[in-house]
Amino acid sequence: MLTRRAFLAAGTAAAGSAAAGAAGGAVAGQADPFPWREFGERLRSRFRDPRRHFIFEYYPWYSADPYWHWTQWDREPPTDLAANTMPLLGAYDSRSRAVLEQHARWIAEAGVGVINVSWWGQGSYSDRAVPLLMDVMADHDIRVTFHLEPYNRERAANFPDDVQYLLDRYGARRGWDCFFIDERADGTQGPVFKLFSTTLPERRRDCHGVWHDVTAHVPDSEWRRQTDRLRDAVRADFAQVTLLSNTSDTARAAASGFDGIAIYNPRASLAGWLDHARRASRDGLLFCLPVNPGWDEIERRVVPPESCYRPRAFVPATRDLVWSRADDREWARVLAERRTESSLQLNLILQLHPLFANAGRGFFLAYITSFNEWHEGTQYEPMRDYADLTPPERAVGYHNPANGNYRLERLTELLGRL
Repeated sequence: MLTRRAFLAAGTAAAGSAAAGAAGGAVAGQADPFPWREFGERLRSRFRDPRRHFIFEYYPWYSADPYWHWTQWDREPPTDLAANTMPLLGAYDSRSRAVLEQHARWIAEAGVGVINVSWWGQGSYSDRAVPLLMDVMADHDIRVTFHLEPYNRERAANFPDDVQYLLDRYGARRGWDCFFIDERADGTQGPVFKLFSTTLPERRRDCHGVWHDVTAHVPDSEWRRQTDRLRDAVRADFAQVTLLSNTSDTARAAASGFDGIAIYNPRASLAGWLDHARRASRDGLLFCLPVNPGWDEIERRVVPPESCYRPRAFVPATRDLVWSRADDREWARVLAERRTESSLQLNLILQLHPLFANAGRGFFLAYITSFNEWHEGTQYEPMRDYADLTPPERAVGYHNPANGNYRLERLTELLGRL
C-alpha cells in the first residue's frame, strides 16, 4: 500500500528539482520539508491572482424559517441538527445577509477567492439564494461559479440552457461583477462549470443481488450532444468554457465532451490520485482533486427493514472513536488537520507536475470540499467550541472539538505558506 510519505516523496521528485531537493523524506520531530514557498512562487509566476485558483464548495440550501436541510434524516432543530458538529452560527438561514457577510469574511480571510455554489436548476431554492449571495461576495472580492447538481436524461437536454441562464442572469446582467472567469497561464479566459453524477451506469445491483435501472443515467452520446450545443452557443463570447465532470471514469468523461474530471468525494483514498492524474492526462483531460478534512457523515435514525443502507465510516480511517471522550474528539482533529495538509500538498504536486495535462495547459484549480456541507462533515466553516455547547446539545452527542475553528485556521495557515 502506498503510504503518504512514499507518495509525497515520489510525487515531489517528479514535480521538479526544487520540490525534489526539499522532499527527502520526513523524519518525526523535524520541520516540514514540503517546499511551500517554491510552489507558491510557481503559482504566482503563472497566474495573476492565485486566490482565484482555490475554490470553496458552497451550499446555499439551509433555511431557518421553516427549517430545511437541518432536518434531514429525522433531525429536530435548533438543538438537534443534521450534522455531527454544531455550527458556530447554529441552524442558520442561507438567505440571511448577516450569515452571508460572516461567511464572506471567513472565506476572504482564509485566502480563498472563489466559491462554487451548489445549484439545482432555474427557480430552485438554491437559485433564489444566488442574487443576495453574489451581492455579498462581490463586496468582499470573492468570485462565484456553479456546481450543477444531478441531471437525469430529461434535464440533461436543458443543460446548455441552464448554463446560458447562469451566464446571462448572474454574469452579463450584473456586469460580470463577481462571476468567476478562469484565467489560464497563457491569459486565455472562460467560465468553469462542474457537474455532479454525469457518468452513472445504466443499472446497479443492490445488496440483495437485485438489479435496478438507474433513473438518473444519461448516455455519453447525449452528454456529447449537449456539451457540443453549449460550446457552439458560447463560442463567440469566450475563448473556452471548461466543463468538469464529477467522475474518475476518464474514458466516459472524454466521450461525453467534458474537458476534465473533478472528483468531489472526500472519502476516496489519496493514494489513488496519482492514477487519476495519469489517466486524465492520457485521455487529454484536465483534473481537479478535493482539498478536504475527511468525512464525518450523520447516520440515518430510521432505517426500513431490508434496507441496503449502511452508515459510512469516519475518514481518515482510524480506530473506533468514542465521541463523548475529549481525547477521541481531539484525535479526530489531528486526523482532519493531517488530511487537509496532505490533500493540499498533493494538489500542488500533481496539478503543477510538468508531465501532466494541467501544467501543460496552464490550468490549476483546487476545489476545497467544503465550506459548509454539514451533513457529510466536510465543512471548514467554524464549529462551536465544545465548551460552549449547551447541556441539551451535548446530549445529542455532537463531535465538536475544543477549538471549533481549527479546520479553517489550519487551512488559512497552509495557504499562507504559499
